[in-house]
Amino acid sequence: MRPPRGRGGGGGGFRGRSDGGRGRGRGGGGGGGGGGGRGFDKGGAMRGRGGGRGGRGGGRGRGGGRGGMKGGSKVIVEPHRHEGVFIAKGKEDAIITKNLVPGEAVYNEKRISLQNEDGTKVEYRIWNPFRSKLAAAILGGIDEIWIKPGARVLYLGAASGTTVSHVSDIVGPSGVVYAVEFSHRSGRDLVNMAKKRTNVIPIIEDARHPSKYRMLVGMVDVIFSDVAQPDQARILALNASYFLKAGGHFVISIKANCIDSTQPAVAVFQSEVNKLKQDQFKPFEQVTLEPYERDHACVVGGYRIPKKSKPSA
Repeated sequence: MRPPRGRGGGGGGFRGRSDGGRGRGRGGGGGGGGGGGRGFDKGGAMRGRGGGRGGRGGGRGRGGGRGGMKGGSKVIVEPHRHEGVFIAKGKEDAIITKNLVPGEAVYNEKRISLQNEDGTKVEYRIWNPFRSKLAAAILGGIDEIWIKPGARVLYLGAASGTTVSHVSDIVGPSGVVYAVEFSHRSGRDLVNMAKKRTNVIPIIEDARHPSKYRMLVGMVDVIFSDVAQPDQARILALNASYFLKAGGHFVISIKANCIDSTQPAVAVFQSEVNKLKQDQFKPFEQVTLEPYERDHACVVGGYRIPKKSKPSA
């Protein structure tokens, strides 16, 4: 006969982890800790598998990033080949950006504080590739993101500002990020984030109609597009025609399922690249965001590239 399912830490002597990990407890009486698992009665001793694996915020979920990196005790920070991005080498390596607003986290990400020789402190924020397509592209080995200190960036599909905050760190006080987001719910978080970051200009407007925010946005060096819409190539081209300087660059994150879920992802990426080519874009490279996002690709290229700048054969 099957014993009743226990809930909570029940009877005596419950040993083991009941936090977010995979706890295994033994004790007489109630089932395992946390989420109370199945109990198998073997002569009175019950074994329970405690509280799951921690949802999106806990253990290894999307929220809290990866483990390690506690307190900057033995962390070495090196510059990444992308200007404005750094690598933290410790128990686990991670890519980081220098925090524009020290002491403030944007999405509960981990922060590393290092002390310089002259006693001043520098704070870095860990950039989670599972929550940012741009970080996933950098870890995927993309050659050039064109977003660097002092750059002016138009960011389409800013959501609540997770990646925007890191782009804001990269461009620094001399750069500017125009962040366009249509959803008012996400836009509220975006505006709150921008209150502390003076180089972010939040625009709660539909990216399909750039004419509505043409008075707010100046000419930009780079457009980053992450709108996940079937006509995202057209949206990018429309915004580029208004705001992207000749010889500027674009970075677009393509989600295959959003464009055509019946076609294989590779075919969708190719058709989107062909659409971009018809709109005076010149794609330079494409990487998939595979371990971090499924059926996503990131395409980087130039816009209205002058003919004479081509290297001679």
